[in-house]
Amino acid sequence: MKFLPIDKLGLSVSVLTVLSLVALPFVHLQPNRIMPGEGFFLADVLMPSHLATFTVLMLLTVLSASTTMLYRLQLILCTASAFILLYSVGASADGLLEGASPFARVSLGSGFWTSLFLLGLLLTDVVIKLNLQGLKRLLFILSVVIGVVAVLKTGALDNLSIIKEYQNQDTFWQQALRHVQLSFGSLVPAILVGIPLGIKCHRSQAVRNGVVPILNVLQTIPSLAMFGILMIPLSYIAVTFPTLSDLGIKGIGAAPAVIALFFYSLLPIVSNTIAGFDKLDGKTLDAARGMGMNARQVLFGIELPLALPVILSGIRIVVTMNIGLVAVAGLIGGGGFGTYIFQGLGQTATDLVILGAFPTLLLSFVSAVLIDAIIEVVKGNKS
Repeated sequence: MKFLPIDKLGLSVSVLTVLSLVALPFVHLQPNRIMPGEGFFLADVLMPSHLATFTVLMLLTVLSASTTMLYRLQLILCTASAFILLYSVGASADGLLEGASPFARVSLGSGFWTSLFLLGLLLTDVVIKLNLQGLKRLLFILSVVIGVVAVLKTGALDNLSIIKEYQNQDTFWQQALRHVQLSFGSLVPAILVGIPLGIKCHRSQAVRNGVVPILNVLQTIPSLAMFGILMIPLSYIAVTFPTLSDLGIKGIGAAPAVIALFFYSLLPIVSNTIAGFDKLDGKTLDAARGMGMNARQVLFGIELPLALPVILSGIRIVVTMNIGLVAVAGLIGGGGFGTYIFQGLGQTATDLVILGAFPTLLLSFVSAVLIDAIIEVVKGNKS
């Protein structure tokens, strides 16, 4: 008898997903937004018919993930399981809050987060194995995001504590915009300075020996220490030049965050620019010069396009790093999602912390996927 080939990774992760839903609390019913609550398992909060449907779906997901022959089916089943998981947690919140105190909250349990994470691993694995690249991968991510937004718009999750925290924040989208502004606002000057500096380091060993060690030292300074160091000169500038203070150049706020992120961004961009130019084939450059191209034409017509995928890889590192570091800037009044993280820590409100941390993670992930798609398009155009 011939059996289907076994995918050990898919089998292991899918079984762990089922075990996490069985063995870990799915949701917690809390008396209020701060106090710890009682854990409920998935079987405790779903109607028998819904539980049976979800069980069958998860078993099919395990079967599809266990073989190397059903990747497309696995993609569909894993996506469906994730959305059913969202529906289930919303339905469980509705049921638990019936007749409960007005201050009661239903928070997401470790079973939900663990299973969602493992389903995400399965989806990532199957996307790689299906070789979904570039725009196809980006379209899949976009469709998932649109689906999640659609679920949120239906109000199916409105009784969850994290959604209530969102509804209580009038400035959420302003902070989201500030997070994006700080993350990418520091990236633009880093690109404008880092790429020419990397090219200069490639051309001159003396410049490389002087610049790269300095950038390495800047990279080792902890973010909070960097913010603290910058507060001193920026505060002096704000006091000495009130006009600059009116423009936002102060010891706290966005200014030290942007400057610190600029310093942190330089090393990956400069290093990857050097690496990209170092890998160029000398014969290709000689052929270009032999065709009569001058130094400027060789740089912009040959060297930069060939080195661009490596440079973009450095920019990808910078983007994901900056998005995380902006969250820390919330401590110095920089704004962004970090504001909610530190407010939640101060109030011991776990869901408020998640309200800041989860969008930060999502923004970093989507940005990385977008840049990966751009890199693959650039490589495709080269070939």
